[in-house]
Amino acid sequence: MRLPREREELSPRDRSLVTVASLVTNSSTDQLRGHLARARANGLTEAELKEAIVHLAFYAGWPKAMSAITVAREVFAGP
Repeated sequence: MRLPREREELSPRDRSLVTVASLVTNSSTDQLRGHLARARANGLTEAELKEAIVHLAFYAGWPKAMSAITVAREVFAGP
């Protein structure tokens, strides 16, 4: 879904990072798959996304982060 007006306060890259962080902290691994791919398309690297997930482990909990890392490995491995 596209907003009628693209909001300029955050870049698509930053929005993707915030979205991924939110999905990790909520254990929303099903939605995380698509958003990790979109985050890469928006300029985030695989290394940056993995580091964000590891960083979140200290705040959201290691079980949530480990589930997210499992999903990230699958997404980054490709089809």
